[in-house]
Amino acid sequence: MEILTHINDGILTINFNRPEKKNAITFGMYQAMADAINASNDDKNVNVILITGKPEVFTAGNDLEDFMKHAGSLASEEMPPVYQFMHALNDAQKPMIAAVAGNAVGIGTTLLMHCDMIYAADNAKFSMPFTPLGLCPEYASSMVFQQIVGYQRAAEKLLLGEAFLAQEAFEMGFINKVLPLEELLPYAEKQAAKIAALPAKSIRLTKSLMKANQPQAIRDKMNEENAHFGAMLSQPEAREAMMAFFQKRKPDFKQFN
Repeated sequence: MEILTHINDGILTINFNRPEKKNAITFGMYQAMADAINASNDDKNVNVILITGKPEVFTAGNDLEDFMKHAGSLASEEMPPVYQFMHALNDAQKPMIAAVAGNAVGIGTTLLMHCDMIYAADNAKFSMPFTPLGLCPEYASSMVFQQIVGYQRAAEKLLLGEAFLAQEAFEMGFINKVLPLEELLPYAEKQAAKIAALPAKSIRLTKSLMKANQPQAIRDKMNEENAHFGAMLSQPEAREAMMAFFQKRKPDFKQFN
């Protein structure tokens, strides 16, 4: 199973479990996560959701081979699995906690923007390399990230697509806490247990009040980004970036300027 899920003492844990591929996410994995999150909304045994990866890597983002194989569905299908996951996390009624160790690439970083608490190990590294791939931001990150960290910091990370470490993420207000790797999961589980022990209705209502109109604004921004993202996948810049990735060389974008 490339996505492991289990419920214990009110905590639904979703675990990326594809270490041989650096937890790169396939469409099947997106579907499994979307189904688990959607089911949790009406499950009285779930009060909080904890999403995590492996000590070496949170997720390398999209599995590019799988993603390109299904790229056509991003425009042809009304709701492919990746979009189902995005909407499920955005609409989740229960609090979402993320425990991040190692690399969190692309959607591995943008999904965190839709979590309620984020704890990171001191080996965590975040990146959103959309422009280097000839693409644009996704998962409403062009809107949500600047709301979290401010426009200039968001512009630096989204325009350049460069990685940033856990301490910088903490200093810019993106994550709640940086911990030694061995302390990360126990701490995140302890925080989840605190929430699970509180009145469920109070927790859900508090989250709903804090989110206010944000979920609809995020859906609107996702639709705008997705339209551009799907179109850009077929453009020469993206094809050059993908070919360079598979050929293990540096892409040459000068020919398109």
